[in-house]
Amino acid sequence: MNTGVTPKAPVPDIAAQITYAMRTMGVAPIPRNYELFYEAYIGSNPALTRDLSALGSKATQEELDTLGEQYFGRHHQSRMMENVHTRIVTELDGLLGVLKQEQSSLESYNKLLGETCNRINTKSKNSAELLRSAITLLQEATGDTMAHGEKTVESVEQKSQEMAEVRKELDEYKRIANTDSLTRIANRRAFDEKLAAIYDGSFNLPLTGLVLADIDHFKKINDSYGHPVGDKILASVATVIRTNVRKDVFVSRTGGEEFAIIVDGNTPDEIMQMCERVRQALELTPFKNSRTGVNYGPITLSLGLCMANAAEDPGELYAKADVALYCAKNAGRNCSRQFEDGMKKDFTKSWLIYRR
Repeated sequence: MNTGVTPKAPVPDIAAQITYAMRTMGVAPIPRNYELFYEAYIGSNPALTRDLSALGSKATQEELDTLGEQYFGRHHQSRMMENVHTRIVTELDGLLGVLKQEQSSLESYNKLLGETCNRINTKSKNSAELLRSAITLLQEATGDTMAHGEKTVESVEQKSQEMAEVRKELDEYKRIANTDSLTRIANRRAFDEKLAAIYDGSFNLPLTGLVLADIDHFKKINDSYGHPVGDKILASVATVIRTNVRKDVFVSRTGGEEFAIIVDGNTPDEIMQMCERVRQALELTPFKNSRTGVNYGPITLSLGLCMANAAEDPGELYAKADVALYCAKNAGRNCSRQFEDGMKKDFTKSWLIYRR
């Protein structure tokens, strides 16, 4: 029966194709390898695709990791995290061994006390000699136990210091893993954690706001001047945003040309004033190549705000801030909008406004 509906073309199973390619090349199916093959497969980075192909069908894990670090930089901290995890396990095993030795020493000492007690209680003509012998044994055993205890304390202190160093290293890796390598501000991973924490009771919802900011016409910038110029502009925009908000305000790059700001402790009017301060500062920032004289500007932002008490959960908060951002784009860009009831995001009309 002809329904008049054209059947959709089958969607390729990219994940299956990538997994098959990795299995064919004998590549371990771990997340960082999958990320490498995924980016090469979809062709988002031709240089990566070329270099991965150059490794041939016998690529070693070391070669893959070198390639990953070259193209993803801080996104490939998982390998270092694995090393830190191994060190933590090793340190804990060592500490457990020290405590087991201490337990064994105390058990031996306790056994000796019991035997000495039995000797003292034994009725014999040589009771005085037994008593002197028992006291001598106790003195020696106590001295040995105290010396062993001192060594145990030293060992535990040493292990504690080593664990503290590992913890500092782990904290540093976490900071790196939560930092966008291009803009040096928080990345999407850190943003997701911060956004989820808003509704855990630690925030004052009526005074907490989420701002989504999007660079206007950024695709045109990349198409006209190339991605290296686009990357420099992204880094400069991040600096402008960071400079024009309080130090305790959370600023992140959530992907592409989009940024997110989480503000705690301000009214909606105060946050809107902050948005306008950021927007105007960027609009007045010159973007010019000092060597060639090419002017890339003006660079502008559209911003959308939603207060946390206007949503039930992180997902709804993000969605409403996104609607406010869309309305700012639809209003002509280079402006700020706060979410209000009745705002809608019309995907059937001019949706490219938001994406470009």
